[in-house]
Amino acid sequence: MPKASDTLWDLAIAEVEKTENPDDNAKCVEVWEKSLLFMGNKNGGKTTIILRCLEREEIPKPTLALEYTFGRRARRHNSPKDIAHFWELGGGTSLLELIRIPITSSNIRSFAVVLVLDLSKPNELWTTMEKLLQVTRNHANKILSKLEKTNPEVATEIKQRMWNNLQRDHPDYELVDPFPIPLVIIGSKYDIFHEFDSEMRKIISKTLRFVSHYYGASLVFTSKSEALLLKARVLINHLAFGYDKSKSVSVDHNKPLFIPSGLDSLSQIGPPPASDSDIGKMRANTPLELWKKVFEKTFPPKSSSDLQDTKDPAQDLQYAEYEVDVMRAQKNQELEQYKRNASKSWKEMDFDSDELL
Repeated sequence: MPKASDTLWDLAIAEVEKTENPDDNAKCVEVWEKSLLFMGNKNGGKTTIILRCLEREEIPKPTLALEYTFGRRARRHNSPKDIAHFWELGGGTSLLELIRIPITSSNIRSFAVVLVLDLSKPNELWTTMEKLLQVTRNHANKILSKLEKTNPEVATEIKQRMWNNLQRDHPDYELVDPFPIPLVIIGSKYDIFHEFDSEMRKIISKTLRFVSHYYGASLVFTSKSEALLLKARVLINHLAFGYDKSKSVSVDHNKPLFIPSGLDSLSQIGPPPASDSDIGKMRANTPLELWKKVFEKTFPPKSSSDLQDTKDPAQDLQYAEYEVDVMRAQKNQELEQYKRNASKSWKEMDFDSDELL
């Protein structure tokens, strides 16, 4: 019931609250707010996956630097909408320092990482995966170290959650090293990968299964096929909006892999795909290092083509702004003229070598 002292602004606020929360109990519903960082190979399909998850019919554009978008979902009719923040790192592994921007001490409890690896480029696969996960893990661990001093309860909760996907009676409990924040690994361009030799597919599939299981991650292979994209959306929507986690599993390397975290095992994956004599010659300090050596024996890492700096966003047509571009061109001309004049004046100077000694 409005009071005589209510201002027009008070009445407007009350009306909005009544519209958004027709049930008084709705005010007690906590809004789910999560953040996801997508990273991986350049042109690996990250943007396409994000757009499909958000059900947007847009033509994907190349991602430069770090881009942001968001999605909202209502768990039920007339309830507040949950929010998911989607960050995308462009440039492959050339912009690693930007990873620290979206992951902070204030949101790490609700953060997850989606690593998109291009299955059609196996020679770039391990290097891309290793560099991106290493930098992300180091940054997350630094945040956790600070939280142990400022908010130990939160730090303990996050560390405990790392192990939640693996039951204590799991035979691999002492052999894995879970990632500090939830991780999904997506193998993209399965349509091209499917045309590879069967033995090549087997090596790549087994390796990614091991890495995913070792880090406590979920693994899914996808392509532009709507059916395969739907499988990736299931895993991502679980992290972004709390949707039910799928219990189905597909581990056949002749089919697209789909393995939610905690549902694989080292015994099912088997040993690294190499002969006993080759494995015996390889020096490795950890199981992960051994798998790396075996994988790179078949797929030697390429020269750092994927590590080159991304192109200058100022030259990208999708960011064109006429007035700004005209002014920039003018300033560039002035700078070049200044350089020429400066160079000319320095050359004309007559230095007396005796005075310099």
